[in-house]
Amino acid sequence: TNSPSLRVRTVAVGNPKMKEICSEIKLCPSVMSEEIRKMLPPTTDTVMTKPFPIRGERANNVTTPHVIAMVGLPARGKTYISKKLSRYLNWIGINTRVFNLGEYRRHATTAYKSHEFFRPDNQEAMAIRNKCAVQALEDACDWLESGGAVAVFDATNSTKDRRRLIHDIVVNKRDFRLFFVESICDDPKIIEQNIMEVKVSSPDYLNMNTELALKDFLLRIEHYQEKYEILDEQSESHLSFIKIFNTGKKFVVYNNEGHLQSRVVYYLMNIHITPRTIYLTRHGESEHNLRGYIGGDAPLSSRGWQYANILASYIKQQQIEGLKVWTSWLRRSIETVQEIEAPQERWKALNEIDAGVCEEMTYQQIKDKYPEEFKARDQNKFAYRYPRGESYEDLVARLEPVIMELERQGNVLVVSHQAVLRCLLAYFMDKPADELPYLHVPLHTVIKLTPVAYGCKVEHVNLPVEAVDTHRPKPKIPGEVHCSSIQNGIL
Repeated sequence: TNSPSLRVRTVAVGNPKMKEICSEIKLCPSVMSEEIRKMLPPTTDTVMTKPFPIRGERANNVTTPHVIAMVGLPARGKTYISKKLSRYLNWIGINTRVFNLGEYRRHATTAYKSHEFFRPDNQEAMAIRNKCAVQALEDACDWLESGGAVAVFDATNSTKDRRRLIHDIVVNKRDFRLFFVESICDDPKIIEQNIMEVKVSSPDYLNMNTELALKDFLLRIEHYQEKYEILDEQSESHLSFIKIFNTGKKFVVYNNEGHLQSRVVYYLMNIHITPRTIYLTRHGESEHNLRGYIGGDAPLSSRGWQYANILASYIKQQQIEGLKVWTSWLRRSIETVQEIEAPQERWKALNEIDAGVCEEMTYQQIKDKYPEEFKARDQNKFAYRYPRGESYEDLVARLEPVIMELERQGNVLVVSHQAVLRCLLAYFMDKPADELPYLHVPLHTVIKLTPVAYGCKVEHVNLPVEAVDTHRPKPKIPGEVHCSSIQNGIL
């Protein structure tokens, strides 16, 4: 016949070389030209059934526990880096905890009086500080012995003597891995911003006038500067470390050892402190949402289209500088941003969780056809994997490149899906795995995330278009289907 083969993708239809193409597609793909092979639809040979890594296959188990020790003067972002790194490692499944020396010191001394406590010649105070450092390190190592993977030691660790002590306890006595992260900053604007945002409101300066607190803290920094010794490749050649200059303007990596340290380095080289806002929203209500089906690639409902129009108006009113729009590859997500005037990118990684054999079924249908599977998912929703599909754990692995790129970006609007946005929210809000699958992410709502100090400010903006409620709280009895669950497609 003259009709084009069904094996050829639609881009080939109308091609002037159609006859040539049709004759060539009868050949074995191995002898086809690259141009023709690209026109063939995907097969199990050309597309992996699981195109993204699965956590169980990613070897996230840390074989040797690590201590990551911060280095740097006060107000150089050490606590910011510690908390952010801990949040990331926990999110990807590596059990991490921060041990902050300041908290140990405040517990050991009844009340902070002044910068005099940090004078290098204050022997009594120095004895307290050294004792607290040893206690914090021992606690960190004990925690690692009891099953932890990474302990972040958040302190100045600004002398070679202190770093020798850390190496002796962590490596020589406990046989753990040790990695130093030094933050060096000589930009007065960054230092001043850090002091005003965080330090003057610390517990040390409770009920103290801001101006007095600032003056005292600057004197504290001077005391540290008197004895500060940066990490040195010659005299400390046995150590592994990364140096971060002026919050990411330059990096020096030395003696990097193993997979975990490489991941830490890669993450630290992607984060920045530039003020920005991340906007998260689900696609507009879809036809599947109305019918109670999960998954699939349905178009928007009439109310979904209303939301798309109102979302575009809302974004325009915000006048967001340099905004980028990211969507999944799915139709409902792309339709939602049609009217938004901003550069757009499509991410396959932002596609909704793959429900496998349960795609385009209602929850009642799943319970009726796969009762044991339905119950098993309720018992451990984070780790449960749909037959031939994904789990939330898999989804976190799939979204890691998205998080890395989000950390590099300025203002971004992410239009995706319920399960995907739960994973992203869990990262930014530092939520544990057992809470992640139950985070509330309603339709027709914009979630604004603004990084602040050591965390993230979260604001929900409900746009005035009604939609079905697809949230299913954790059932008291595994396998229960609530009325709303029957009516709505919920993941």
